[in-house]
Amino acid sequence: MPVVVITGASQGIGAAIAQAFAEEPAAQLALVARNQERLEAVAAACRDRGAETLVLPCDLTNAAAVEAVARSVLAHWGAPEVLVNNAGLFRPAPLRQTTVEEFQAQLEANLTSAFLVTRAFLEPMIAQRRGHIFFMGSVASLKAYPGSVAYCAAKHGLLGLARVVREETRQLGLRVTVVLPGATYTPSWTGVDLPETRFMPAEDIARAVRDIYHLSARTVVEEILLRPQEGDV
Repeated sequence: MPVVVITGASQGIGAAIAQAFAEEPAAQLALVARNQERLEAVAAACRDRGAETLVLPCDLTNAAAVEAVARSVLAHWGAPEVLVNNAGLFRPAPLRQTTVEEFQAQLEANLTSAFLVTRAFLEPMIAQRRGHIFFMGSVASLKAYPGSVAYCAAKHGLLGLARVVREETRQLGLRVTVVLPGATYTPSWTGVDLPETRFMPAEDIARAVRDIYHLSARTVVEEILLRPQEGDV
């Protein structure tokens, strides 16, 4: 009966991960994102698969709001078995066209949010001596992409954050995995003049996350890189 918290669960990879974990027996899913209407739609799809759901609209860059979400989850179900830091923002622009405000917005959405959410749930997860924290990185965590300075900086930072969390918790019963997907067919790519077949399906990323969770407690996938068969877009 896993308790699973998923941020950025209203669409794309987050929605796919929610629906994948909804197939776990007696799953309890806390779905977190800004857009309540889309969260409700994902929650309905998860309930159709047999999961119990909790819809939690939240600005994940707001520390007080994140703490309130954590209190709600802990009051309903206790500490999560799985925490998926998936929330993010992708607005490509080169350095000379990126404002300070836009740079900060992408750092907060992709990096600060993961820090706040992880911090909010970490102590309860450590107290139960088990749990799996996933961070949704990107190939942009590893490779420089001209024209995406804020996103690359944020995703590089997210990889560093995850690696530190891994080192600080590996003796405390927690597993930490960074998922590093390439181009995945999600709303982030709306308007791009490429066929859907050029992208990975979000369901493949979700399947990888669920399969990694199901490895024995003696094994952790620290980092996993997934790319479209034809390479990066």
